Amino acid sequence: RARHAGPPDGGWGWMIVAGCFLVTICTRAVTRCISIFFVEFQAYFGQDYARTAWIHSIVDCATMLCAPLGSLISNHVSCQVGIMLGGLLASAGLILSSFATSLEHLYLSLGVLTGLGFALCYSPAIAMVGKYFNKRKALAYGIAMSGSGIGTFILAPVVQLLIEQFSWRGALLILGGFVLNLCVCGALMRPIALKEDRKTAPEFLEQDYVPKAQERDLKRMSACSPLIKAWSHECLCYCSWKEYDFLLMPGFMVLAVSVLFMAYGCSPLFVYLVPYALSVGVSHHQAAFLMSILGVIDIIGNITFGWLTDRRCLKKHRHFCYLFAVGMDGLCCLFLPVLQNFPLLVPFSFTFGYFDGAYVTLIPVVTADVVGTSSLSSALGVVYFLHAIPYLVSPPVAGWLVDTTGSYTASFLLCGFSMIFSSTLLCFARLAKKIKRTRLRSFTSETGTKQHIWTNGAIAYSVTAELDQKDVEFLAADTNSYSNR
Repeated sequence: RARHAGPPDGGWGWMIVAGCFLVTICTRAVTRCISIFFVEFQAYFGQDYARTAWIHSIVDCATMLCAPLGSLISNHVSCQVGIMLGGLLASAGLILSSFATSLEHLYLSLGVLTGLGFALCYSPAIAMVGKYFNKRKALAYGIAMSGSGIGTFILAPVVQLLIEQFSWRGALLILGGFVLNLCVCGALMRPIALKEDRKTAPEFLEQDYVPKAQERDLKRMSACSPLIKAWSHECLCYCSWKEYDFLLMPGFMVLAVSVLFMAYGCSPLFVYLVPYALSVGVSHHQAAFLMSILGVIDIIGNITFGWLTDRRCLKKHRHFCYLFAVGMDGLCCLFLPVLQNFPLLVPFSFTFGYFDGAYVTLIPVVTADVVGTSSLSSALGVVYFLHAIPYLVSPPVAGWLVDTTGSYTASFLLCGFSMIFSSTLLCFARLAKKIKRTRLRSFTSETGTKQHIWTNGAIAYSVTAELDQKDVEFLAADTNSYSNR
């Protein structure tokens, strides 16, 4: 394991970016391409669209719902083992799906098993990029996350060709072999030890329960020793708590709530853009072209927005760049019902696709700014876990609104307001923290008290440990919670 004082911002980090790029192709792009099989599944099993559509929803939901499990395996075993295991599970799910005899079979193999495999790969790979980059973090994430758009653009026609040549069973079998490349991606994820990863030991470890001279003898003792069992249990509980102590941070709580609304707003549009375009008189070819535009511009948004937010003038304002991107996508959804011809829908696809790629790139960056690099893997697992329920629920809710009202207006308005609320919530939270920090600075300057600024939860913990007890009590009473920058 390589040891560094801080993220190297290059070197093997670019291989990590390449590995994460391939992971996003094999997970997110393959998930999007599953929709191409819908017509084949519908015709073969003789089921309606609603029942067939659950396959895609279950894959997405399982991928996000099991994301914390991927982070847990990555933290306690290794990122390499987690991604390789995920690749094997995802490949097995696709291969078993090629022998499906019912939709229920596909729900389990293609939905649950493949989704679980993708979950073990996705969040650990993204977290590894954050470990290797700091100054160029947004650019690195932009390149890595662009695999979703590029993969969709390339795989969609290839999958259609495979279905025509080998039927849907043969196409799933070939996709199962392709997804095995996740094992190669896992091999690239070389672990790295950073200075901030060295957590403070718990108090019970600092006490001399066992003299150092007897440590070797204890290692040779039976594993059933009560002393060793008690120590191991306390150590395990402490380490598990330290991995997820960010859950009590006010900044992360606000981020989590905003993610729920953001995930609800972004999901239905990818399902209903083509049907809406067809309903307003756009041809099938032009409607498909709108999705192609959205996918390609999504790639441009990934890379260019990542590069822009790494510039010195915007680096300190990446949080507000994320809010701006989410808010712009919300505004696009609000205006969509009045765009009722192809020339007006093309600019919509450009705008929505660009800002969709922008905020997807910044999700890991904003999460790292809130919780710190040392907790990034666990935090990303929780963040992607929060995507699961909105991804599962929002398309059926939007479809119910279309059936009830007879138009897409209510569905798109609900999506737009949901994303704008997500952006507004984070904006108010940031402004409140800034006002509280300004009041604290002015008060400390008047009283002559030392000024302390916390950059993230982990560093705040280590800094406050060095303060006098009176200072800690005063600051805690004044701010109620430590502010994260």
